[in-house]
Amino acid sequence: MQVAPSGYWRYAAQQRNPELRWARARRDDVLSVDIERVWQANLQVYGADKVWRQLRREGTNVARCTVERSMRQAGLRGVMRGKVIRTTVADAKAPCPLDRVNRQFKAQRPNQLWVSDFTYVSTWQGFVYVAFVIDVFARRIVGWRVSSSMRTDFVLDALEQALYARQPERNELVHHSGSNNVHASDSWAI
Repeated sequence: MQVAPSGYWRYAAQQRNPELRWARARRDDVLSVDIERVWQANLQVYGADKVWRQLRREGTNVARCTVERSMRQAGLRGVMRGKVIRTTVADAKAPCPLDRVNRQFKAQRPNQLWVSDFTYVSTWQGFVYVAFVIDVFARRIVGWRVSSSMRTDFVLDALEQALYARQPERNELVHHSGSNNVHASDSWAI
């Protein structure tokens, strides 16, 4: 093991005598009991912010980031509100075009590389889906569409708008679409 002898002996001494541990580690041990108590007392729904506020009301002077760190280390999480929308469902069996970009999103001229994606926006009426195409060189949106449903045609409409507006040279443009999921990422020459 690549450990300095002094570090090993300090660790061994701290294991034998917990009073030799750093003040922060000793305080974290005391706080973690209070943090878990507050989290359990509130039906395991409180996040770091509400646990921190409750500890402050009880008179425990602690930083919010300390509560957050301690909860993360203990694996405690609050309940998250809102509905999670999954916009990309990758099909591992479907043939995927080659990734011509290789995560290098740089262009030397306009209409050389376009990237596109779509996302959702929560409104009072429900979710609205937005598709957009961005020219990497100009860093501006060249095509976009909004829809109340997550259908393929509205994404293609954004691409068609970009093609109509910019009219790129044939076989000079690479269009990359994808998400954080590498399997859903693809690019092709237009």
